Amino acid sequence: MRVLVTNDDGIASPGLALLARAALAVGAEVLVAAPSDDQSGSSASLVGAEWHDRLVGKDVRAPDVPDEVRCLAMDATPGLIVLAAARGRLGLPPDLVLSGVNRGPNLGRAVVHSGTVGAAFTAATHGIEGLAVSLASPRPEHWATAEHCALAVLRGLVATPVGGRVLNLNVPDLPADQVLGIRRARLAPFGSAQAHVEVGDEGDVVVTYSQPDASPDDDTDSALLAKGWATLTVVNPPTSDDTAALPDVGTWPPG
Repeated sequence: MRVLVTNDDGIASPGLALLARAALAVGAEVLVAAPSDDQSGSSASLVGAEWHDRLVGKDVRAPDVPDEVRCLAMDATPGLIVLAAARGRLGLPPDLVLSGVNRGPNLGRAVVHSGTVGAAFTAATHGIEGLAVSLASPRPEHWATAEHCALAVLRGLVATPVGGRVLNLNVPDLPADQVLGIRRARLAPFGSAQAHVEVGDEGDVVVTYSQPDASPDDDTDSALLAKGWATLTVVNPPTSDDTAALPDVGTWPPG
């Protein structure tokens, strides 16, 4: 099994090493290819710097990644890196893409904006299994907990692929023995912060953020994560709905 490890925090993030070790633990052949710098919020964007119409990757040593794993730093978004890998531009296409471990959670419908989840979406649209992993703090302390949870999910994914869907794993930034377990969750209506867009006094657009409310009995990823669960959500990449009724567009050409 060939595994591509990427992220949107950049090649210097310690989260890459965690996923590389997890992939090695299940016997995979591993390649790390990640953005040269932070690409957070890039979704599945296909933006990158090219030289003579070619996307360039520079061999580097990412922090704490095992020596036997090749590491590439690329001036590209994670979505473009996965696309290049899926098209065989980084060697044989991967069977699985692991994205993360992200600093900070990726929750709710806001996952559509996440470069971490966007990399997994790109993989899924090319028939490649995708797992996105995030640790619920912008300054994580318990990276080992994320590695433990990611390995548990990875072993399950190898045994039972999700077939064209994406797994999104969010892990509390707690010691492993304080995590309640890994629990399936549905997407919350909002992410870890709810954006509010208003018009200011001078006609300018003002964006503010607030913590969304979550019921203590809610089974969303946001609520369960706050209670101490690691949450696992199956997310469909963009697909067409061929059964929904279309609006009446009249005759064509218009008369």
